[in-house]
Amino acid sequence: MSLIELKDVSRIYDETVVPIRAVDSVNLIIDKGEFTAIVGPSGSGKTTLLNLIGGLDQPTAGKIIVDGTDISTYKPDVLINFRLHHIGFVFQAYNLIPVFTAKENVEFIMLLQNIPKTEREKKALDFLQAVGLGDRVNATPAELSGGQQQRVAVARALASSPSFVLADEPTANLDSASAESLLDLMENLNQNNNMTFVFSTHDQKVIRRAHRVVTLQDGKVKSDELNPIRIKNEN
Repeated sequence: MSLIELKDVSRIYDETVVPIRAVDSVNLIIDKGEFTAIVGPSGSGKTTLLNLIGGLDQPTAGKIIVDGTDISTYKPDVLINFRLHHIGFVFQAYNLIPVFTAKENVEFIMLLQNIPKTEREKKALDFLQAVGLGDRVNATPAELSGGQQQRVAVARALASSPSFVLADEPTANLDSASAESLLDLMENLNQNNNMTFVFSTHDQKVIRRAHRVVTLQDGKVKSDELNPIRIKNEN
């Protein structure tokens, strides 16, 4: 069974005289264990498509099946609960809670999941150790570099035990070294833990690492192919 399946999905915004087809009749299947990049120029529909997959937005038409469940007709309160238990998010802006420590930020989503205190504290420490921040668990976001904050965001996404992780331009605010380090971490999690990652990106560093590249143009899938650069390197 596919992990994510989009069937003739469209998202149309009627904010102007001429409706904007941000996503236009997209069909897409993503299986467990993929490391996929959704790419395209600004305005091509990358972020909108990621938001639809993540249940942050709802389609105007079509079906979105996630983990065997059709979420396209879910009401907002049901979607919130579904996202909480099935989907991990890593955003460009980190979205950490400023007054919380790194450990508390990672714990927070597990608190919402009603995971007992002892268990969530252990998982938070384990995941922060896994992302190389075992010595920074009590630091607040202001005391961390951009790369470290994004690693906290990855730990937070993984701590919720999601079916997959959606990463929207996760390297956009990072310097090259921090971006490569973050991608090393995500790639290791993909290869060693079979964690599924779907990226929205224009960063060539991410695209080079992706196993599969889906290119959007004007809301439509222009191409969908295995990454030729990666295939060449592996052979």
